[in-house]
Amino acid sequence: MAINLQKGQRISLEKSNGNKLQNICVGINWGAIEKKGMFGFGTTKEAVDLDASCALYDANKQLVDVVYFGHLKSKDGAVKHSGDDLTGDMAGNDGLDNEVITVDFAGLSSTVNYVAFVLNSFRGQDFGTIPFASIRIYEGTPTRVNEIFATYDIANSRDFAGHVSMVMGVFYKKNDEWKFNAIGEPTRDRKLEETVKTVTQNYL
Repeated sequence: MAINLQKGQRISLEKSNGNKLQNICVGINWGAIEKKGMFGFGTTKEAVDLDASCALYDANKQLVDVVYFGHLKSKDGAVKHSGDDLTGDMAGNDGLDNEVITVDFAGLSSTVNYVAFVLNSFRGQDFGTIPFASIRIYEGTPTRVNEIFATYDIANSRDFAGHVSMVMGVFYKKNDEWKFNAIGEPTRDRKLEETVKTVTQNYL
């Protein structure tokens, strides 16, 4: 049963059968913006470049690695990014994630205590204008969804209108068990570096 994440909600990583989740995917799906043509005739599609990124921290909340479109794999190989999608779905919602970051908790360096996920609109396009933008957290691989663990709706939430960056949430280790803090808050940042700094200062 998928949980619709509420802001500030903390969840333990257990599947419906009670087993712990070891391989998590964070997938982002979105569409191109539809614009009316000249003099109101027809429509055109404007490409949208959303960027999912992941920041890894140690127990002292020191940044140790960032996985993003320019660095697709963490140093320990446990976090992988599917690659940069520069356009979004141009022909309507195909139901597939445009970018996926996978985390193998068993493969993470033992020094990593926080795994934070952020989302940035690379060209500064307002989240409130981007069709069917959504996040889902699930067990599986980028091409196979075993069990959807949680979903988060960006497109239909007024909270994100007027913003171009957000903190999705943070996985954190407590007593050797991984938990998830659903943050879901827009930030005033414009770029990834700024958003990571905001996570470091406010969300760990």
